[in-house]
Amino acid sequence: MVLVFAMGWHKYLSFKTIGLNYEALRAFIADNIVLAVLAYVLLYIAVVALSLPGGALLTISGGLLFGWLAGGLVTVVAATIGASILFLIARSALGEPLAARAGPWLGKLRSGFQEDALNYLLFLRLVPAFPFWLVNLAPALLGVSLRLFVLGTFFGIIPGTFTFAIVGSGLDSIIDAQLAANPNCLSGGECAFRLDTGALVTREILIAFAALGIIALLPVIIKRVRARRRSST
Repeated sequence: MVLVFAMGWHKYLSFKTIGLNYEALRAFIADNIVLAVLAYVLLYIAVVALSLPGGALLTISGGLLFGWLAGGLVTVVAATIGASILFLIARSALGEPLAARAGPWLGKLRSGFQEDALNYLLFLRLVPAFPFWLVNLAPALLGVSLRLFVLGTFFGIIPGTFTFAIVGSGLDSIIDAQLAANPNCLSGGECAFRLDTGALVTREILIAFAALGIIALLPVIIKRVRARRRSST
């Protein structure tokens, strides 16, 4: 992680990089689909396992380059593997410095994971209330089993992953328009290529994620309501 930031490699994870190399990437994928998918999977695993910024960008790019269905499926698998690697790292001797990085956020998640780990993990995967890297670390540091973590991660990230992959699959026309408006970008001159990723995440998408998160917590809510009723009788 330190090496990546020290060398500045994380700066290449941008829509500008994808946009300026879009045609070359598409041509490479057309001729080397298996190698391209493998490279994407390995890159995604590395980004998640090293807690680097760029997961959402890669998910959208996967939909752009491979289509929403293939891109979504591959991303779910790659993200689950990367998260599981980070989970295992956190269970090792590196757990303490990672816990220190999590800071006070870890304490806020403790009670939920101790009482209803799977439902709480699904909730956090569906609702982007906490950073993705933290949701990968916290279960390991709070005693959640690897099996439960993999299960909750795999199913919990499916809605968000396919949503972003679908968004990405429709960006080709936007990239073409940006390149047409900025011909200097491809010739190495001054380039004003811009793509506002924040505008891609609409209010409706966030509401849908929140609704799914509430559904994931329904068993927990019902359980606690019943417990209160028993204690009051």
